[in-house]
Amino acid sequence: MKSLDFILRRLAKAFFVVIGVVILNFLLIQLAPGDPAAVMAGDAGAGDAEYLAQLRAQFGLDKPLPVQLWNYLSGVLTGDLGYSYRNQLPVLDLIMDRLPATLLLTGCALVFSLVFGILFGVIAAWRRGGVLDSTIMFGALLFYATPLFWTALMAVLLFSIKLGWLPPFDMETIGANLTGWARVKDIAWHLVLPVVTLGLFFTAIYTRLTRASMLEVMGQDFIKTARAKGVPKGRIIRRHALRNAFLPIFTFASLQAGQLVGGAVLTETVFAWPGIGRLMFDALLSRDYPVLLGVFLITAAMVVLVNLIADLLYRFVDPRIEQGA
Repeated sequence: MKSLDFILRRLAKAFFVVIGVVILNFLLIQLAPGDPAAVMAGDAGAGDAEYLAQLRAQFGLDKPLPVQLWNYLSGVLTGDLGYSYRNQLPVLDLIMDRLPATLLLTGCALVFSLVFGILFGVIAAWRRGGVLDSTIMFGALLFYATPLFWTALMAVLLFSIKLGWLPPFDMETIGANLTGWARVKDIAWHLVLPVVTLGLFFTAIYTRLTRASMLEVMGQDFIKTARAKGVPKGRIIRRHALRNAFLPIFTFASLQAGQLVGGAVLTETVFAWPGIGRLMFDALLSRDYPVLLGVFLITAAMVVLVNLIADLLYRFVDPRIEQGA
């Protein structure tokens, strides 16, 4: 019963957070320069005042701001995220068509960064002060400080154009019409560059965080006691130090998991990956505000959902934590 109350309270808070994000994003979008009706009229090759007024009336842009906000909020609560000016399709359909590609990319990047970040962090802590520790921390600092778009461009130039090892763009080979395992392998091959590019930045973060957390735990009394009893160092690392050092890593990973979706914009743009990050970038260029609002909403909802799941999983990561309000 206590767990049910906790879940219900978290769900209620998450709902109001998402509604607040919807309202704030709508008001901020209204401050953006540019007129969607003028953009649409320019695309249609007509820019007279009568046609502009017709477009504004068609998409509700001629109504007062409170009325527009109420109409949009009412639509969101019923599952209607609006209509794309540029694509002439419902926003929800556009996002649902692109969302699986983004989840695939960001999910693989998260797993990549966690596995290698924890591995390198443990090795660096184990070899503290040595050459291996210095090399790992130098690499982590280098990839953390390097702009993501520059890493992506250099990866394309080196591994795709220069060496020809990996495909540079898109999610799968255009026109190949592959099915079954052949298509899975093709998508996996196209995933390598964007996943590694996006994952390297977060790998650097997890490496530094794991090393710091491991060093803190390894200085505590129960680790010294285990050493005094003659427990092998490898077992101390696996069974005692890493297990207790994992909580801050889990906390940070739960925060980053939702943010990865928004952080994939640059990666998807450079690699022409057909996800919601690239959809948002195209919508920004064309002043397609309903699509921007829809992507912002889905991204915010995913961040809230991931953090809600993380709150529920804390009891399994560390049973000592009491679940509060």
